[in-house]
This record gives sequence, structure tokens and C-alpha cells, in this order.
Amino acid sequence: MDEKYPIGTFQYDGEINQMVINNWIIEIEDLPKQLHEEVKELNDNQLDTPYREGGWTVRQVVHHIADSHLNAYVRMKLALTEEKPTIKPYEEGKWAELTDYSLPVEISLHLLESLHQRWGYLLRNLNKYDLARTFIHPELGEVSIEKNIGLYAWHGKHHLAHITSLCRRMGW
Repeated sequence: MDEKYPIGTFQYDGEINQMVINNWIIEIEDLPKQLHEEVKELNDNQLDTPYREGGWTVRQVVHHIADSHLNAYVRMKLALTEEKPTIKPYEEGKWAELTDYSLPVEISLHLLESLHQRWGYLLRNLNKYDLARTFIHPELGEVSIEKNIGLYAWHGKHHLAHITSLCRRMGW
């Protein structure tokens, strides 16, 4: 198994239809509970264990998911309210080195729970024109909301798999 990409990279070449989008939204809505279940019994030493050599700790992964999904939510709202806005990327590796990444994971778990409730509600109420709206990512180019929903459904599962595979390998 590839410890960096335990579920592979995001790839979706099929037709993005309402059924696919609905499944992705369910995955986004379910992530906070799944993440909480996976980390609730971990102690500080376990939370401060990297999921792979040279990788982030479990604690950093949890805080990263909150930061990343908050950015994704804002990017989608920008795309819904502006015409092809150019979004600002951020240095996620440097963010993971900031002091707030040493906080208890419960803080980001609570943030994710609230964020994903709002995000899910927003996504469930988009029409086909909203889903086709786009933003410009300086590195990725033009990204549609519908494809970004898939990317972030994958993103949550990707990082959850980092944690679950570490726990399995360590026998936690």
C-alpha cells in the first residue's frame, strides 16, 4: 500500500451526474463523524505520531482537514457569487507548522462538524447551473464546483485513510 496515497489520487473521468454528486455530498457530510470515531480513543503520543515517514502527525492531519475544507467551502461560495474568481492557494505544509496545529484535535473536529453541516446544506441546494460554476486555481486552472465536490469527498477519505492505516499498522 502507498502510505502517501492509501486510496490513490483523485481521479474521476465518468459523467458527473446528480447521483454521483449526491454520493459525494454524503461522503462530505459523513466525514466529521468518521474522523471523530477514528481519533477519539487516541492519546497524545498516538496523535503526535506521523502517519508515514516524513509525513504529518495524526494531529496535524486533523487540523489540516479543517483548514483545507474551510478553504474549499469559501472557494465554492466565491464561485457561486462571483464570475470565475481566481482563488488564492495556501502553503499547507507551512500552515501545519503553525502553533495552532498543536491544539487538541477536538477543536478542529467541532469546526468540521459545523462546517460540514453548512457545506452539505449548501451543496444539496445547488442547481445544475450552480454546479457548473467555476473558479480559477492558479495551478490547476478552471475548476467546476461539481468536480470540486468530488475532490473534497476524496480529500476527506484520503486523510481518513492516513489515520486508519496508521492505526491498523500500529495495532491501535
